[in-house]
Amino acid sequence: MSDHAPFLVYGSYGYTGELIVRRALERGLRPILAGRSREKLERQAADTGLEFRAFALDQPADVDAGLDGCKAVIHSAGPFEHTCRQMGQACLRKGVHYLDITGEIIVFETMAAMDAKAREAGIMLMPGTGFDVVPSDCLALHLKQQMPEATDLTLAFYGSGGLSHGTTLTMTENIPRGGAIRKDGKITKVPSCWQVRDIDFGERTETCMTIPWGDVSTAWYSTGIPNIKVFMAAPPALRNSAKLGRYIAPLLGTSVVQNYMKSKIKPGGPSDNARAKGYSLLWGEVRDARGNVREARLRTCEGYTLTAITAVIICERVLRGDAPAGFQTPAKAYGADLILEAEGSTREG
Repeated sequence: MSDHAPFLVYGSYGYTGELIVRRALERGLRPILAGRSREKLERQAADTGLEFRAFALDQPADVDAGLDGCKAVIHSAGPFEHTCRQMGQACLRKGVHYLDITGEIIVFETMAAMDAKAREAGIMLMPGTGFDVVPSDCLALHLKQQMPEATDLTLAFYGSGGLSHGTTLTMTENIPRGGAIRKDGKITKVPSCWQVRDIDFGERTETCMTIPWGDVSTAWYSTGIPNIKVFMAAPPALRNSAKLGRYIAPLLGTSVVQNYMKSKIKPGGPSDNARAKGYSLLWGEVRDARGNVREARLRTCEGYTLTAITAVIICERVLRGDAPAGFQTPAKAYGADLILEAEGSTREG
């Protein structure tokens, strides 16, 4: 791979963006650093020796100039609901492949709606190139291949370690919206913590609750399975808070309460040591109309570490010219075994 591979990491000085830059450097790549803050970019550039470009996303001409000469962008500045459209539209105008690390259903659906324009422009739009949703998307397609006639897909995950500032910010904004599943091919709203069940991840059994995870959107495009639910391991306090949110959602959605909750979010994320010790477990199950069942499990490294690994793996493919045009999911574009390219990932079933 060329030391001067023409791609840009937007939000490069954020918690996950910085991990992506570090991973890229380990792989011999030299991404262009980018974001809104010139001051932060100057510090990061001094530490890494990389080029930087400072620009916000509110002026299309500035974004276009920021993407000059680039073949791809790894967009890592969230919440992506507020930033994906500006960056995605700039990529369409400039002929730049779009990657991001979102887990937000609304972002996947926004990008999916741009599929025809992306095909016309000859570029790939692939949101969700990190822990959201590479491992679960690959697990979903693996199960679909085991049972082509599956009508129901259930996914679940457990992750050790903490959350980053960006992840917590996104979760805070989504609290008032409740849950979501896919039913008969359509994304359907359900109450928060709609279902609770114990799930055997192989190494441990955890009580899990339904959440509006990105696979409610993406697994449909990857597998065509019409009924999809996603569960997350959740302690009693989190499950109780989610249920409480059903009744006070209007209050939690007000600007006053949102601003207060966001003000309490700590910067940064899990330490390098915590990430090194952490790991993630995923489980999936498919059923067909006759009641047949198949299940499989994945074990990967800690989620933020995995995000950096998989985002760079996918970007490397794009830079080599392996970038099918249009809206894509990771597994749809690169197959169910993509996750096995990430060191520390193993699959059973």
